[in-house]
Amino acid sequence: MDWNEIVALVDRLLNTRLFTLSNQQVTLVTLVVFGMIVTISFWLARVFARGIHRALALRGVSDQGLIHNINQLVRYAVVVVGIAIALQNVGIDLGALFAAGAFFAVALGFAMQGLVQNFVSGVLLLAERSIKNGDVLKVEDEVVRVTRMGLRVTVGRTRDEEDLIIPNTTLAQNIVRNYTLRDAEYRLKAKVGVTYGSDLKLTMRVLKEAASTVPFRTTDREPQVLLTEFGDNAVLFEVHIWTQDPWAQRRITSELNLAVWWALKDAGVVIAFPQLDVHFDPPVVESITRVAS
Repeated sequence: MDWNEIVALVDRLLNTRLFTLSNQQVTLVTLVVFGMIVTISFWLARVFARGIHRALALRGVSDQGLIHNINQLVRYAVVVVGIAIALQNVGIDLGALFAAGAFFAVALGFAMQGLVQNFVSGVLLLAERSIKNGDVLKVEDEVVRVTRMGLRVTVGRTRDEEDLIIPNTTLAQNIVRNYTLRDAEYRLKAKVGVTYGSDLKLTMRVLKEAASTVPFRTTDREPQVLLTEFGDNAVLFEVHIWTQDPWAQRRITSELNLAVWWALKDAGVVIAFPQLDVHFDPPVVESITRVAS
């Protein structure tokens, strides 16, 4: 077998019809081209993502959540375009496919409603940037730090070092507290009650000085002391400070409570606790006295 015969044999193998799709013959060459286009689209998606990352870094953009979201959107867009081109090359008319499969798509949509909702919610979250990697959120009474955002679910790390898998519809359709959306500043408060015989001016001064000693608080905002209520058993105060680390709110609140406790103790201000005065009518007192004697 000479060279020409080998070339002819390879040509016949590559161009032999395997099956027909949308009135177009699909050959081995067609499948190879399909695979190459899909592979190249994934490669281009990574290249574009890296290029955008470098371009944003050169422009001084340091928001890693923003960079991650843009990279994800670009990757998905390039891959979708590449797969569409590959399908067209195989002979699948996407327009006709969508038109002919409308009924099937509706049925499939009902069956995969939850998955589609999560997917759409993920795209919206990535586009709107209301939630980014590294944000501190409160989701269903659980405080988490976002570690990874995907198209279907978002993964958050709790303070107990547990990974919380959150469907994107939960973030898109419910009220979610984002402690770091515009900035990381967060207010902490401690509540304390003192007896009615306390010197209120002294109490407020002591509370403010105690709050000023708390570590990790924002020093450009002065602590705030508020008299909030004249309660049944105590005069109630709130002490407010601010921090740039909402993730550490429990630890800093503990420091604030300890500072308030020891400052009031050292100043001789009595921290109130619930009390109950019982008054007996004279006949009851007389009966108790007789029994005691």
